[in-house]
Amino acid sequence: MNIEPSSPLVAQFRDLIVDRLGLQFDETKLGNLARVLSRHGGKDMPAYLAMLAAEPERSEVLHRLAVDLTVTETYFYRNFEQIQAFAEVAMPACLLARGGLPVRVLSAGCASGEEPYTLAIAAREAAGLGPGSVWIRAIDANPAMLAKAGSARYSAWSLREVNPAMRERWFARDGELYALNDGVRRSVRFEQRNLAQEDAELWAPDSYDIVFCRNVLMYFSPEQAQAAVARIVGAMAPGGYLFLGHAETLRGLSNDFHLCHTHATFYYRRKLQADEPAPAMQAGPPAWTEEPFQPLLPNDPAWVDAIARAAQRIDTLAVKVPQAAGDPAAAQPDLHHALSCLHKEQFEQSLALIEKLPQQYADDPDVLLLKAVSLSQSGALSAAGHICHALLARDELNAGAHYVLALCHEEDGDNPAALAHYRSAVYLDSSFALARLHIGVLERRMAELEAARRDLAQALILLQHEEPSRLLLFGGGFPRSALIDLCRAELAALGVSP
Repeated sequence: MNIEPSSPLVAQFRDLIVDRLGLQFDETKLGNLARVLSRHGGKDMPAYLAMLAAEPERSEVLHRLAVDLTVTETYFYRNFEQIQAFAEVAMPACLLARGGLPVRVLSAGCASGEEPYTLAIAAREAAGLGPGSVWIRAIDANPAMLAKAGSARYSAWSLREVNPAMRERWFARDGELYALNDGVRRSVRFEQRNLAQEDAELWAPDSYDIVFCRNVLMYFSPEQAQAAVARIVGAMAPGGYLFLGHAETLRGLSNDFHLCHTHATFYYRRKLQADEPAPAMQAGPPAWTEEPFQPLLPNDPAWVDAIARAAQRIDTLAVKVPQAAGDPAAAQPDLHHALSCLHKEQFEQSLALIEKLPQQYADDPDVLLLKAVSLSQSGALSAAGHICHALLARDELNAGAHYVLALCHEEDGDNPAALAHYRSAVYLDSSFALARLHIGVLERRMAELEAARRDLAQALILLQHEEPSRLLLFGGGFPRSALIDLCRAELAALGVSP
């Protein structure tokens, strides 16, 4: 019978996992951590924790622990849109840059091998390239998964996204399993490595043209994730491509990449140089045939997460600047009054108060974002858009700038561009309730009904759990109940009873 560990022991275990494996688990995962600690620690958990702290980085004890802590469920052609972008965008671009030499790919956190083998197949299938066109290095900290990858035998469940013709080309029946083609197997080299640790050989400069690191960073602490991305940057060729999981972004981790959006998915391209201008966001062709609709709330001064932080930061900046002795002109503006004016749609007064900020903060990104919101809501769309483009030229991962620019496009009637920027904002900040709401409304009016149901349902959940102080800023004067009622009305129009 397993002994239930105390809360302090579970907390110590969580800290050790961050330190030794680079994996981070929030409070919702404490129950699972307690079970893993009980299973591994036995009757003397304090002794087990002390042993973990002293173990060398590549010990078998840490490897066994990684087996129990990391998610191993995967399958061939998972997140198909990213595989398409890999084959149709990243591979041709990198082959051209390499002058015909093999493209070097890293699959980090490869688990049981489905991802790197998929990439090897996709290079042949979708890109129409020969077996020598790509070289794939696949790494994982879990030795049990690497052993399965090396055997290259998979169940029908792992092949559920592979059509019968492709299965026939690349796999042979082996009893109840399917054995992968030897040529594909030879394209991939598997190694046991820990992404959270320094490794001079693994992260040698100019080692990779394309990196897949999907659903790995989500387990890392912010510090570990930032360090891991820095190592990836150092090992990638300029112009190379990085693919993350759908729930992961580089926001707050790195400014070394351009955000790309094709094939209905997001990924990154490493900048050729630090000051390389951002490419234009690709809206793509509209996926609807109906006439564009007018914005549901044309006068709604909607807010974004970044604006909430900006308002707090601007307030702090103004308070901290000392007033010069005997200089009444140096008095700080009443920013609470400015925000109040914005909520009341008194945009000229709000802008005038923002302009009174000390000159040294005139180019601060948060100040500019707040100004862009005021301009967009006052109808000065061109000026607001100009500020947003300037912000995105400095930081392509600024979710707030994408959102305000989307509002400008929507007000101008350019719904495809608006949708592209709303989706960028949601990708960069998954808790962005109002951006998700706008996406759902646009999708409903554009007859993308299934997508609208999904996004409006998600917006409803986000709004219900949003902090009151954030709703006060984000909701443009609308209370939580009004925004929730709007979501429910949109869902009801789709035949959903929330």
